[in-house]
Amino acid sequence: MDLGLRGKKALVTGGTRGVGRGIVRALAEAGVDVLTCYRQESEAVASLENELKETGGAHHVVRADIAYPEDVTALIEHARTEYGHLDLVVNNAGAISHIPYESLSLEEWRRIVDTNLTGSHLVVQKSLPLLDAGSSVISIGSKAVDAGIPLRSHYTATKAAIAGLNRSLAKEFGGRGIRFNIVALGVVETENLYALPEDQQKLMIERYSAKTALGRLGTPDEVAGAILWLASDLARYVTGATISVDGGIS
Repeated sequence: MDLGLRGKKALVTGGTRGVGRGIVRALAEAGVDVLTCYRQESEAVASLENELKETGGAHHVVRADIAYPEDVTALIEHARTEYGHLDLVVNNAGAISHIPYESLSLEEWRRIVDTNLTGSHLVVQKSLPLLDAGSSVISIGSKAVDAGIPLRSHYTATKAAIAGLNRSLAKEFGGRGIRFNIVALGVVETENLYALPEDQQKLMIERYSAKTALGRLGTPDEVAGAILWLASDLARYVTGATISVDGGIS
């Protein structure tokens, strides 16, 4: 199905691994020119660059850590120089750690907040001059906001804040025709899962699959499907919404 995305310009933060990589690949395959970023060099960066070359299009994979304002400024300037405007911004880059709240240091709190909340805020704010009517801004959220997960209080707090930010921005920029939405994820199969020892992998898959209505975990491609829809004119009357892509997790 042609979603009418060919030739559109997109920025996807944190797009070399996991969910972000799935989004970047799906957009490129739909004919979107994609700029994405990574924090540090890795085989994943090189392999994504190769995949995008084979796909075709004006794609760019650059180093930028959105926890640092100067990196965000450089990233948006890259988008302006290469594309002139943006039709889609996907706030995907994020950080997570698992720490008992009583032991949570201020340094770690700030690290997670700087990346997940302040970083996303800066990406959106600095992208605004490149966004016109019909543009779509999508942030990756988490079902942890509804469920609450021990050891992730700092992470969950940032995702809850993103939800509030999204609702406010949808109201503030609706008159300009810019849409703001969230895709809230359950448990998605990524390389992080398969980096665990085999026994832990099996336990995680069984435990979280049993919590879903569909009886399985999600995939990055399935997340990307929701992104493609929200980026297209099929969702032109959808804004301020949180779309759950979680397999019906409880």
